[in-house]
Amino acid sequence: MSWLEALIMGIIQGLTEFLPVSSSGHLELSKVAMGLEVEESLLFTVVVHGATVLSTIVVFRKDIATLVAGFFRFKWDENMQYIVKIGISMIPVLLVGMFLKENVEGLFTGNLLLVGFMLLVTATMLAFTFYARPREKSVSFKDALMIGIAQAFAVIPGISRSGSTIATGLLLGNKRENVARFSFLMVLIPIIGANILDIYDKAGSLQADRGIIPLIVGFMGAFIAGLLACKWMISLVKKGKLIYFAIYCSVVGVAAILIHFFA
Repeated sequence: MSWLEALIMGIIQGLTEFLPVSSSGHLELSKVAMGLEVEESLLFTVVVHGATVLSTIVVFRKDIATLVAGFFRFKWDENMQYIVKIGISMIPVLLVGMFLKENVEGLFTGNLLLVGFMLLVTATMLAFTFYARPREKSVSFKDALMIGIAQAFAVIPGISRSGSTIATGLLLGNKRENVARFSFLMVLIPIIGANILDIYDKAGSLQADRGIIPLIVGFMGAFIAGLLACKWMISLVKKGKLIYFAIYCSVVGVAAILIHFFA
């Protein structure tokens, strides 16, 4: 992987991690388009995901600081309840990671047919948000579990994590800005944990002389693009303009399916 390819893929990851178009799906499409070896790109995928986590921390640094301070007060107040809700939301993806890790990794083979159909699923979920009627309510414990289940399905390339979690939250009647905040904060610990495990397992899979520079360039591209995309996505959710992403996912999904059969 050259530094230019790493930069392009890093930017794609940074943008698509927050926009509801499936970062994993777009990375798989990019690997196929650039002819990258799947095994060589495993550690790169982990690194650019880490970059988008860092961009999330920067954007939500005040919220995170408030939650951390609330946790150490050890009181059953609003902050502690919010932390528990985030913990509940992590249970489904934790179970997937514990029992289905190898099955999930087996999906990341550049399968355009799978990615295409899953992008159509993402498009359908986003389209349904057009009919959502958000109420003045915060995310409940039950909502947190349902949103967590949606996140667990997003381990499939082509299913957007932000799209599925935000769509689920909106369809459950939650206020738009509350759903966006919860969606981005709930993913921090699972991705950080997954990155630590994957880096431990795969750190030796790339030779330093051919892998370090692309990793650094990809990380920076993903981090900067993630900062911009995260702020933009929050604004888009508040304005209820997710239908445009449903159209985009439909077009890309159909294109991926056609390329699979006719390319």
